[in-house]
Amino acid sequence: GWPATDWWRALGDPQLDALIAEGLQRNPSLDAADARLRQARAQIGTAHAERLPSVSASGGYTGVRLPESMVGDELGGSYAGSGQAYLSASYGIDLWGGKRAAWEAAVDSGHAAEVDAQAARLNLSAAIAEAYAQLGYAYTLHDVATEELARSQKTLDLTVQRRRAGIDSDLQTRQAEARIPAAQQQQQAAQQQIDEARTALAALVGQGPDRGLQIQRPQVLNPLALQLPGVLPSALLGRRPDIVAARWRVEAANRQIHAAKAQFYPSLNLTALGGVVSSEVDQLLKSGSTFAFLGPALSLPIFDGGRLRANLDKTDAQYDLAVADYNQSVVNALRDVADQVNAVRSLASQAAAQQQAVDTARAAHDLAEQRYRAGIGSYLEVLVVEEQLLVSQQRLAELQSRQILVSVRLSQSLGGGFTPSADTATLATSPDSTHS
Repeated sequence: GWPATDWWRALGDPQLDALIAEGLQRNPSLDAADARLRQARAQIGTAHAERLPSVSASGGYTGVRLPESMVGDELGGSYAGSGQAYLSASYGIDLWGGKRAAWEAAVDSGHAAEVDAQAARLNLSAAIAEAYAQLGYAYTLHDVATEELARSQKTLDLTVQRRRAGIDSDLQTRQAEARIPAAQQQQQAAQQQIDEARTALAALVGQGPDRGLQIQRPQVLNPLALQLPGVLPSALLGRRPDIVAARWRVEAANRQIHAAKAQFYPSLNLTALGGVVSSEVDQLLKSGSTFAFLGPALSLPIFDGGRLRANLDKTDAQYDLAVADYNQSVVNALRDVADQVNAVRSLASQAAAQQQAVDTARAAHDLAEQRYRAGIGSYLEVLVVEEQLLVSQQRLAELQSRQILVSVRLSQSLGGGFTPSADTATLATSPDSTHS
C-alpha cells in the first residue's frame, strides 16, 4: 500500500532511518502517549470488574472481662466473648446493560488511546524527516554562499586589475568590494541554519545539542521519492490516525449515553453471607455454629436531586462534542490533503521550469567560458553569467527542498502507512447513525 509504514526509507538515506529509529525509542513525548494508553487500559479493567461478583472474607474475636461488681464473685474476673468468620458475596445483575455499555465505552476509549499513541509516532517520524530535509537544504545554501564568496573575490581581483589598467573606475571597484561581506553574511547565515537544524534533530531524537554535532551532511534526497501513485485508494483518508481516534471517541460517548440511561431503571443485587459464629473459639467449626444468608435487593431511584438527569445531559453533550470533533477532523483532513496535493503538483511544475532555467544559465556559462578561452570575451562576463547560474541553482535547490517537505507532509496527511488493527479498525457507520 501507499504510503508504506516506513515511508521515509524511500528517501534512501540510512542516517535518516537511524535518526527516526532513535527518536521512536527515546523521544519523551512518546512516553506521554504511552502513559495515556496504559491509563485507558486500566480503565477497561476497572469497568470490567464492575460486571463481576465481589467476594470478601472477614473474621474476628471479641472478648470482655466480667467485673465482679456486676456478676458477683463466682463469675467475676472471667472472660466472655465470641468469635466469627464469614464470607460475603454480592453481584449486581446488569438488567439493562448499563455496566456492559460502560465497559464497552472504556474499550472504545482504549482503542482511541492506542491510535493516538500510533499517531504520535507518525508525527514524530514526519517531524524528523522535515528537520532532516531542512538540514540538507541548509548545506546546499552554504555551498552556494561559498561559491558566491569565491566568485565575488575573483570579481574583485579582476576589477582591481581593470582599474589599474584604466578600464574600470573606483566606483566599480567599491561595488565589487561590497559583494564580499554580503557573500560572507550569506555563508554565516547558512551555517547558522545548519546548526539550528542539527539542534532540532537532536531534540527530536530525545537528546541534547551535542548529539547534533554527530549528524553528518545528508545525502542528496530525491524529491520524487515520495511522489503520489497514479491512483490514490479512496480508503486512505479513513486511515488517518486522528480520524480513526475521533471515530472511536464518538462510539465511546454513545455507549456512555446508554450507561447513563440505565441508571434510571431499577437495579437488582444478589447478596450472600455465610460463616460461623460462637462464643467459644473451639466451637467455631461445629455444625451448630454455622449461619448463611441469601437474598435479592431491588432498588429504584426516586429522588436524587436531579443528579441522574444532569449526568444524562452531560453524556449527551459529550456525544455532541465528540461528533463535532470528528466532523472537524474530517474537514481538516480534506483541506490538509487537498493543500498538500496541490502543493506537490505546483512545486513539480515550478521545479521543472526552474530546471530549464538552470540548464539555460549553465549553457550561457559554458558559452561565456568558451568565448573567454577564445579571446573574444572577458573573464568578467564569465563571472556575471556564473552569478546568474548560482542564483538559478539556489532557487532550484529551494524548490526541491520544498518538494521533499510537502511530500513528507502529504505522506503524513494520508496516514503515513497507518493500518488499523482488527480491534481498532475504522467503523463503517457514520457517527450520527449510532446515537441511541
